[in-house]
Amino acid sequence: MRVMVLVKATEDSEGGFTPTPESKAMMAAMGRFNDELREAGILIMADGLQPSSAGKRVAFDGSDRSVIDGPFPNPDELVAGFWLWEVKDMAEAVAWVKRCPNPMSGPSAIEIRPFHDLTGLE
Repeated sequence: MRVMVLVKATEDSEGGFTPTPESKAMMAAMGRFNDELREAGILIMADGLQPSSAGKRVAFDGSDRSVIDGPFPNPDELVAGFWLWEVKDMAEAVAWVKRCPNPMSGPSAIEIRPFHDLTGLE
């Protein structure tokens, strides 16, 4: 089963990445965790995202399109980074996330979302 693992943004992550001894230690711990995922054959892809101030949204209303410049409100509803994993089931994904170092300097959340299984829909 493929899942997308979403690291939710925070006020701090929306402020941008500033190299500090703490952030460097967190990135090193995350690198080790990614190595474990890779060695276990689970990791397909991973990356971090720039703050929403560097992004755009395109809003749809019928045939109309409007572009909205970041930053976007409600950081806890945004995504700061992601993994794409291949796991046996949701329980395995949860077990791996529970082993993950805290991706932020304070309270944070990681969301796990399975992909649709589109086999047999043809």
